[in-house]
Amino acid sequence: MSEHGFHVHGPHDHEAEHAARHEPDGLAGQLAVTTAIIATIGALFAYMGGATQADAGLYKNNAAIKKTEAADQWNFYQAKGNKQNLAELASDLVPEPRRSFYASEAKRYDGEKAKIMADAKKLEEESRDWDRRSEEQLHQHHRWAQATTALQIAIAMAAIAILTRRRWLEYGVFALSGIGIVLGGLAWRHI
Repeated sequence: MSEHGFHVHGPHDHEAEHAARHEPDGLAGQLAVTTAIIATIGALFAYMGGATQADAGLYKNNAAIKKTEAADQWNFYQAKGNKQNLAELASDLVPEPRRSFYASEAKRYDGEKAKIMADAKKLEEESRDWDRRSEEQLHQHHRWAQATTALQIAIAMAAIAILTRRRWLEYGVFALSGIGIVLGGLAWRHI
């Protein structure tokens, strides 16, 4: 009600208020409390769905960064290989006094490549790990979204049940709410 005594509400509000006043323990009263509980649980599920979606994006971004770092290492590896090849070629082409210098350079580049390769493989593994974690979060997000959707449909059915006073719709509200809560439980357990 506004401060001037003027009150506007929809037909659902009127029916729910009327039914709650005249039969507080009846269908409307039960569904009003149930709807409030479902809406609260649904809000929590929606929050968790958003959080897992954000985490999935963050983890995917981390995977891309690690993949880029690995590609940089492989490019560095290839550059060292090219330098090694040039040093080996030079050791074959230069006069004898300079050959040992280029042979030692080729050997040095070969040794440096081993560490670079190990670093690149480690970065690739980290990238795969971030990808795996992102997929897990995305799967969990889908579960939260399914749970939230089931609860939203249950709330809509509750409104219809109050307006039509159909008891079988109330059972549908409880069934869908149960499905939503089970899906939320699966999301919580990462299943």
